[in-house]
Amino acid sequence: MTSSNFIDYVKIYCRSGSGGAGSAHFRREKFVPRGGPDGGDGGRGGDIILRGNSQMWTLLHLKYKRHIFAGNGEAGGSQQSTGADGADVIVDVPLGTIAKNEATGEIKFEITSHGDQKILVKGGRGGQGNVHFKSATNQAPRYAQPGEPGTEEAYILELKILADAGLVGFPNAGKSTLLSVVSAAKPKIADYPFTTLVPSLGIVSYRDNKSFVMADIPGIIEGAHEGKGLGIRFLRHIERNSMLIFLVPADSSNIRKEYEILIGELKMYNPELLDKKRILAVSKSDLLDEELTAEIKKDLPPVPSVFFSSFTSQGLTELKDLIWRELNKY
Repeated sequence: MTSSNFIDYVKIYCRSGSGGAGSAHFRREKFVPRGGPDGGDGGRGGDIILRGNSQMWTLLHLKYKRHIFAGNGEAGGSQQSTGADGADVIVDVPLGTIAKNEATGEIKFEITSHGDQKILVKGGRGGQGNVHFKSATNQAPRYAQPGEPGTEEAYILELKILADAGLVGFPNAGKSTLLSVVSAAKPKIADYPFTTLVPSLGIVSYRDNKSFVMADIPGIIEGAHEGKGLGIRFLRHIERNSMLIFLVPADSSNIRKEYEILIGELKMYNPELLDKKRILAVSKSDLLDEELTAEIKKDLPPVPSVFFSSFTSQGLTELKDLIWRELNKY
């Protein structure tokens, strides 16, 4: 999933269908020159619907198709025939997509499961035909309801990726390397900061044909909640992970302090993130001997932790065991 293909924010302009007008027709037959009203109802306007699709990972398909129009309902006819409904438009989106009203900023809903369908913009109702307005005092109503107009609104769609475990850490902590080793994902890897510019997902195989989804989130720096570095653009992707894996390299000058800075950034962005399960994974531990490892363990924060190396595969099994255990703890 290259940076040019990963789109997690789009604005779309939607117009639902207008309802068809009701008919003011009167029954006219060879021997019934003055029949009563028999105008049918107009069809409803088409809705614009979002549908969850677990096979999609990006909003790229909406980047170049930002105007979405549903079909209009047809007018009612004679013999109380109802006009055809306007065609609905169903837009597939990845799981974790949030729909916001562009004008008010109000969140309308979010799509979290495959096949889940929710109406983004509802079509107008069809007008009633004159047959509905017949009464004892008005037996020949010469009017019918017009159709309800459609709604035209702009919406913002934001994607928050769904994963079991999200990798959180400073740039160059080894997040992408870990994901490439434990899954089939191929994120970009290099020895400079902010190599990862978009989130990457990988399916990690576990024992007995079990698996879990791991997400590589672009690196966080101090002040990220204020927009520094890659800013808050990618912090939102952390919100939909079941647990957080804080990755700190073994050659860090102060592992505990680095962990606390990361915790602080998440707290400033959204305090609810601290309610998630979390573990500390010390990467590049092939640089440590047993004595140094034991010394570092004395000053680690009070969370489940593991030492591993993506280069030598040391501790990877223990890391996956810890992740699985914490995911299924309750």
